[in-house]
Amino acid sequence: MGLADYFQVNQGIGILATADANGKVDMAIYDIPHVLDDTTIGLNMLQRLSYKNLQSNPHAAYMFIEAGTNWNGKRFYLTKMAEQTGDERVRQLRSQGLPLTDPDQANKHFVTFRIDNVRPFVGDSN
Repeated sequence: MGLADYFQVNQGIGILATADANGKVDMAIYDIPHVLDDTTIGLNMLQRLSYKNLQSNPHAAYMFIEAGTNWNGKRFYLTKMAEQTGDERVRQLRSQGLPLTDPDQANKHFVTFRIDNVRPFVGDSN
């Protein structure tokens, strides 16, 4: 099953972990990522601590816990590749004819991540 199919089939909770340049860690609940391809995902981010951390440290981890299961899910180890401001993202969505889920995109950023590694939620395969 491809990554896009995985997130279409499974509901659950996502947690993004980031760290600042000094290694101080933060975690926050995030929505299901936008799957751009099987090696790239994107997240909509507000200008809060997780976003701020990515400005000085491009590495992050995203943990997805599948709803209604006995500890199923995945852990994604990520590296930030690029970002778009809310205004750029609004223009892109409109040009693609896609609906806007939140009209107030001014302080939002669409951050693109390369998936460096994927591991199961429980256990260790790598």
